[in-house]
Amino acid sequence: MTDETRTTNSEVAERPSKARYVLALLPLAIFGALAAVFWSQLDSGRDISEIPSALIGTKAPSLDMPPLEGANLSGAPMPALTDAAIKGKLTLVNIWASWCIPCREENPIILDLAKDPRLQVVGINYKDKTGNALSFLGELGNPFSAIGVDPRGKAAIDWGVYGIPESYLVGADGTILYKRVGPFDDRSLKEGLFPAIEAALAGKS
Repeated sequence: MTDETRTTNSEVAERPSKARYVLALLPLAIFGALAAVFWSQLDSGRDISEIPSALIGTKAPSLDMPPLEGANLSGAPMPALTDAAIKGKLTLVNIWASWCIPCREENPIILDLAKDPRLQVVGINYKDKTGNALSFLGELGNPFSAIGVDPRGKAAIDWGVYGIPESYLVGADGTILYKRVGPFDDRSLKEGLFPAIEAALAGKS
């Protein structure tokens, strides 16, 4: 066998091993690219609560959830959360659960928002137990004019929920106008929700 033949055979043998090496490194390269994107977002200082939802400007997902059994509104059973409950009204949809500590911290703010005559506040009770949800409302106060129960998180998926609490401002025509990821605070109210409410009422949404 000549040196040229041995060299050719060696090159042929190396090709599969090089291909395997490249394939082995591919997942690592993909992971590295994704990590770079993630860290660039963190380094940018952007708050996930300020990242706009793809649903903003689109029609809100259909609402057809059972009521929270045992919850009352002015002495009457709490209405279920349906499309009819928000139709024609500027509405804040708040997604909450009794086991969610930030939800407890946010509740006084939601109670205050429920007193705002410009809008109504409704709730989606997320992956919760009925007794615990009722205890939450009994202890902290019930800000909602209607509550829908979402025991498996299906509605939350439809609404593109990252984690709770989350809130969506829905226009009278059913369009999602604003989204807040995480609990409201003074800054998010003044710089986010209140301007969105004013724009909606002024017909600028």
